[in-house]
Amino acid sequence: MLYPMAMMVLLTFVVGLITARTRLASLRRGEVKVKYFKLMQGHDIPDRVTVTSRNFNNMFEVPVLFYVACTLYISLSVVSVPGLVLAWSFVGLRCVHACIHLTYNNLLHRMLSFWASFLCAFLLWMNLVFQQTY
Repeated sequence: MLYPMAMMVLLTFVVGLITARTRLASLRRGEVKVKYFKLMQGHDIPDRVTVTSRNFNNMFEVPVLFYVACTLYISLSVVSVPGLVLAWSFVGLRCVHACIHLTYNNLLHRMLSFWASFLCAFLLWMNLVFQQTY
């Protein structure tokens, strides 16, 4: 479970760097004033800044469930092939979600990848509970 978690951390850093680069570029072009970033409100900002910021925020929402489940697998010494498959599936789907969100941003595709990853997180938890029960 350590490696899927490490990949999620790497994805989070990559999205964070993309977000920072997008924000700095918008500041340099004069599209956004520094004042906007104090409260993240009050100004009309480019869609690209909003999209990258929201995607970065997404990295700290549902993935928290994933990180906690993986940490429990490790700390409880649970070895489970289905759990590992679900963990890697979650990471893969979150990568797909981020790529969709940060590129062509098709809502249906993004929603499907989001809900599929959400289902993986749920099943990861159900598998953990099942493994501990039996």
